[in-house]
Amino acid sequence: MSIRIGILGYGNLGRGVECAVKQNPDMELVAVFTRRDPNSVKILTESAAVLKVEEAATWQDKIDVLILCGGSATDLPRQTPAFAKMFNVVDSFDTHAKIPEHFANVDAAATENGHVGIISVGWDPGMFSLNRMYASAILPDGSDYTFWGKGVSQGHSDAIRRIEGVKDARQYTIPVEAALEAVRSGSDPELTTRQKHTRECFVVLEEGADAALVEETIKTMPNYFADYDTTVHFISEEELKAEHSGIPHGGFVIRTGRTGWEGENKHLIEYRLKLDSNPEFTASVIVAYARAAYRLAKEGLSGCKTVFDIAPAYLSAKSNEELRRTML
Repeated sequence: MSIRIGILGYGNLGRGVECAVKQNPDMELVAVFTRRDPNSVKILTESAAVLKVEEAATWQDKIDVLILCGGSATDLPRQTPAFAKMFNVVDSFDTHAKIPEHFANVDAAATENGHVGIISVGWDPGMFSLNRMYASAILPDGSDYTFWGKGVSQGHSDAIRRIEGVKDARQYTIPVEAALEAVRSGSDPELTTRQKHTRECFVVLEEGADAALVEETIKTMPNYFADYDTTVHFISEEELKAEHSGIPHGGFVIRTGRTGWEGENKHLIEYRLKLDSNPEFTASVIVAYARAAYRLAKEGLSGCKTVFDIAPAYLSAKSNEELRRTML
């Protein structure tokens, strides 16, 4: 029996989830829920229904896992707890500073209603989080470093687009090369947030918008831009489409550490991602965790989980015996 997947929100991430479901033969997409007019939303899966968000409640017995594809700024803090009351859910909430609060809200809703909610799934938070945890457990005497980019951040771009007067935007996160090389040298530098990355924003304004006010709002936005050197470029809609239509990303997680009685031996663990499509890779991680949500729910578990709580075997379509035989 296929795992029946629903998608809430059909933007870049939602389309990525649809493609990822196609690549997993133990899953099927059964419905897409949208805030737009369903007749205006064209999806690729002919067998799936396209419905208004308000109709989701009537699909509780037809969906095994609902994947929430909204933005972290305003959508997911409200949507994930609400839909965890009705479904097993997975989201990609990526505002790191607010994850504990989001976890508590989803945990309360999911536990009370007997569902599984897995939050903050993707590559950071997500795969990078796991690599930070594994590496720090293996090398407890050491330091963690995370670098993002160069690439388009979906969450940060979405946060800019929600500013009054902004028609469209792309935000690039760029590692500071000197900081990256200092870490790789094994010198264990102490780096501030501002020393590790810069942020570059390309913004299309609505007609009549106050450019100075928009720029100030971007640069002072807490949790997104306030702690970084940020450059804002105002460009035309045509230029944005021509030069910034792709959504590449990637980055590095590095752990430097020491072993030996006196810490005489140094080690470096580095995990790298280089992605042509940020949303499609994020979607692929989410879909693997949707399988885990389904399996945990079948085992009778409930409540909120993160990537730290889920054994790797729950992500794979392979049996445990096959994993032991082919990958261990």
